Amino acid sequence: MLYATAGLVDALLEIAADRDPNSVSVAVTTRPARELSEVPEDGPAPDDPVFTDFYLPDAGNSVRAVFGMDLGTPSAAGRFVSHPTGPLAVTREDDLSEVVFVAVPPYDRDSLAAFDRSDTRLTLRTLDAAPPEVAFEG
Repeated sequence: MLYATAGLVDALLEIAADRDPNSVSVAVTTRPARELSEVPEDGPAPDDPVFTDFYLPDAGNSVRAVFGMDLGTPSAAGRFVSHPTGPLAVTREDDLSEVVFVAVPPYDRDSLAAFDRSDTRLTLRTLDAAPPEVAFEG
């Protein structure tokens, strides 16, 4: 079973809808469940990973354009991709990760699924929990 916060799921679906008809690929990361607020009793164990955060898809584009490598996105536990024309499955064109979240129009929670690298669908549970707030230093 995979866990993701409702806030992350909703944000990723909004990004996909905003980019439509273009696809999007976003790195997503986890935190241990113990770091989240309001985790349900029947939810993940304290050390279980929960997908909570993402890195903006355009981060590091200037470095990538000059040097051909992506320094703007650290390693991530998963990847979110949108398929504006389908399918709701992992394709050869997707940036693969251990876990791949795929969304198709109309970009709602019913049009999102999680897969492993070999395109096996995984069980995803969305939690109404929140990661700790982190101050932005910009």
